[in-house]
Amino acid sequence: MQRTPRKKIQRALKTKPYDVAEFLTDPETIAAYLTQALESDDPRYIAKALGAIARARGGMAQLARETGLTREALYRALSETGNPELGTALKVMRALGIRLKVSLAA
Repeated sequence: MQRTPRKKIQRALKTKPYDVAEFLTDPETIAAYLTQALESDDPRYIAKALGAIARARGGMAQLARETGLTREALYRALSETGNPELGTALKVMRALGIRLKVSLAA
């Protein structure tokens, strides 16, 4: 008696895009994440990190109200390809309750 081979059933794996904002749940984690971004010296990474923190802290609409900037301007500035001006970054950090601290490089 010969068995017929069974067909393998392939099931689609359902995934969702990774969003770091889901894991920025407390001030210590947010500070560590932004510190890492600042230490990278990569303006795009820093902008993206600020955007993730904004999403974690209530979203761009709330941030727009607090900074006086438009949502569209914030999305552009804080995207992966964004390059916000220093004034914009400072307004965003102030609204998010983030203060920069200067130390000498080792």
